Amino acid sequence: MSQQISPLAGKPAPKSILVDIGKLLTAYTAVKPDPSVPAQRVAFGTSGHRGSSFDGSFNENHILAISQAICDYRQSKGVDGPLFIGADTHALSQPAFENALEVLAANGVTTMISSGGEFTPTPAVSHAILVYNKGRTVGLADGIVITPSHNPPDNGGFKYNPTNGGPADTDITRWVENRANALLEAGLKDVKRMPFAQARQAATTHEHDYLAAYVADLANIIDFDAIRGAGVRMGVDPLGGAGVHYWAPIAERYKLDLSVVSSEVDPQFAFMTVDWDGKIRMDPSSKYAMQRLIGLKDKYDVAFACDTDHDRHGVVSRSAGLMEPNHYLSVLVDYLFRHRPRWNDKVAVGKTVVTTALIDRVVKRLGRSLYEVPVGFKWFAEGLFDGQLGFGCEESAGASLLRHDGSVWTTDKDGLVPALLSAEITARMGKDPGELFGQLTHELGRPYANRVEAAATPAQQAKLSKLSPDQLKTDTLAGEKIVQVIDKAPGNGAAIGGIKAATPSGWFAARPSGTEAIYKIYAESFKDEAHLKSLLQEAQSVVDAALA
Repeated sequence: MSQQISPLAGKPAPKSILVDIGKLLTAYTAVKPDPSVPAQRVAFGTSGHRGSSFDGSFNENHILAISQAICDYRQSKGVDGPLFIGADTHALSQPAFENALEVLAANGVTTMISSGGEFTPTPAVSHAILVYNKGRTVGLADGIVITPSHNPPDNGGFKYNPTNGGPADTDITRWVENRANALLEAGLKDVKRMPFAQARQAATTHEHDYLAAYVADLANIIDFDAIRGAGVRMGVDPLGGAGVHYWAPIAERYKLDLSVVSSEVDPQFAFMTVDWDGKIRMDPSSKYAMQRLIGLKDKYDVAFACDTDHDRHGVVSRSAGLMEPNHYLSVLVDYLFRHRPRWNDKVAVGKTVVTTALIDRVVKRLGRSLYEVPVGFKWFAEGLFDGQLGFGCEESAGASLLRHDGSVWTTDKDGLVPALLSAEITARMGKDPGELFGQLTHELGRPYANRVEAAATPAQQAKLSKLSPDQLKTDTLAGEKIVQVIDKAPGNGAAIGGIKAATPSGWFAARPSGTEAIYKIYAESFKDEAHLKSLLQEAQSVVDAALA
């Protein structure tokens, strides 16, 4: 039941596991997905369509079909403003971008591509959509982000952000998915497309300086005066991701003591240390993947990294090393709601059902309200958009928040802002986030948490996602009375796609992954490691019974 840690974990990636980029790109066009095979159809998980060109799950035909489906969706909804498109540094992102532009231009969609072909972080696309739409009621913009996030180098990803700037909700993704699969089944005959060179020169294709616009606006969400005044020394490792060229302009514009550890971009990501399972994964919250940054902790007051599309953050503090996402998010909530005086006193804190219960305790102490939702950042988009949520976060180190004045910043995850906030916190509190976490747990209790994953077939995933409270045949858990069992999120009543059970000093949740062929069991104890272990064991028996 415990995860098998690979002997390669935390070590520099050996040549033997590096992806052959030439073969990967050849497969992108050469492999034609068969829509009668479920694994080769268009499928939007919690974060868009993802896959690899090698196994027919992320290929040219998918991208042509999805791009046309997005054009059809826009038309059906009367969305006729510009479409902002950005891509990360994964090898498959560039051909997917070219295919998307070929279809967008042929459909007459005004498309905003990045100036000079610069890589574009997910938050910079969300930010651009929202800035453009501010004060407008017609001619609204939307966007496409081409990224598989922190996934391995042979992966590609493609997601749609509607006019609220956030990840598309299930109604939209289902529409796009169904339309794209119908186009695939019909041999793409209804897909409009023009050659890339022509699409690039089309009257509807315009360059947009995402980098300059995003960097210039950061002063409205981060207190740079405090960071500069305290002389906080920062290090950043962009992990060869989409924000790789954003950090130097941030340091220059705001006169920060910020060193960029590496600005290397390599589609093999050969500079990474290997993740827990022997794969290369640009996960800023993994101690195995973050060895390079962890090694620098004594050189800086705070150091940070972001994943490939820069929508997730990892923070290394001098006192605690690499912080677990749940720990840093708890510190962020406690800090922000005391140091953003212009935020409305009614704004709530958003978290997913599998994010630490320490946040519940922090929120209660702050006298704020908690908005708890299923896994997926799309559930926060509306609240961040209308300013009812001051902060939204998920345990995988994804978060966004409001500007100083309480208005929307992004409605998709932003990795750069929480990273920079680690420096603002250090400057204003005179303690780094690791020390502040220690103080928080001294006052509110220390959480012990773990997550285990195991392979699951689509049939098993379907069973798990339909787990209901009455399938829990016990009223105690790890020696305590169960006080709550839910299959719907308390915040919005949406199905959590699994089950969560809580006692006074712990909880577990079990659910299938929305992006991989696995299920996940999360558990957290406010007692000790032994209690955590029994929570996980009892959760596993609940899952085993459900799958039997």
